[in-house]
Amino acid sequence: MNSKVFMVARILLGLFVIIFGVNKLYPFLPAPEEMPEGMMTYFTGLTMSKTLILVGLVEVLAGISFILNKYGALMAIILMSVSVCAVLFHLTMAMESIAPALALLILNIVVLVGYKDRYKDILRP
Repeated sequence: MNSKVFMVARILLGLFVIIFGVNKLYPFLPAPEEMPEGMMTYFTGLTMSKTLILVGLVEVLAGISFILNKYGALMAIILMSVSVCAVLFHLTMAMESIAPALALLILNIVVLVGYKDRYKDILRP
């Protein structure tokens, strides 16, 4: 992969997850005015169990790692679980707002491909 494309994708992903991670910790982006009951129940559970705080911290740490290019390969793997869960959530409960989740997943995959040389040892047969 072209190093400039990788660098741009890495920094974009870093900024993206920092913004959404900080928003989970200190909400500043507007929330949907009305949510279906199932979505409200889901978010209530995530909030009460403090899972959203953990996800927010992971996103902020991953974003800092991508921007500084330190431990980015590790954080790309960890962030993939957040990316997949975000896409699955939007596929099942909020299809109309799936675009940011898909952008997160695509950027995460691009960054994983950019770090592929770092994964060779653990992916050997």
